[in-house]
Amino acid sequence: MKISRRLEQAITKLYTAFHDGSLHPECCKSCAVGNILDHTESWKHLSDAHGSLVLNYIGRVHQGFGRRFNGYTPQELLHIEAIFLEGCGYSLPLRHTSKKPTDPAEKDILFKGLSAVIKYLCALEGISNVMEYSKLFNFKNNTPIYEPEF
Repeated sequence: MKISRRLEQAITKLYTAFHDGSLHPECCKSCAVGNILDHTESWKHLSDAHGSLVLNYIGRVHQGFGRRFNGYTPQELLHIEAIFLEGCGYSLPLRHTSKKPTDPAEKDILFKGLSAVIKYLCALEGISNVMEYSKLFNFKNNTPIYEPEF
């Protein structure tokens, strides 16, 4: 399966952040989008609330000019972040009174968020979810139906 450069880079950055402990949903430099954008926080100025899907004036200007950040439009970035936060168990938009996990840095919680993000990133590319492996275990007459695509 051929994947785009932006998808490969995004998955690599998220994988690295997950394993080296630099992934945290509540920090704009260490969340899913913060990691995709090389630990920068400038993306937070695209909306008025963390986890919001609504672009503010600055976000709409960048979107209107066709601006991309590491390959992603402002609207795509907001979707990535919202999907990550919801996957981690947050209610959106993120506020101090919002529902959130007890330990947001717990690996199981982060994995759920990352799985949701990768599914969305693959959908943006128009490819099958690279993390979907369950079909590899389907069989008929003791013969696998699908072969792995490595």
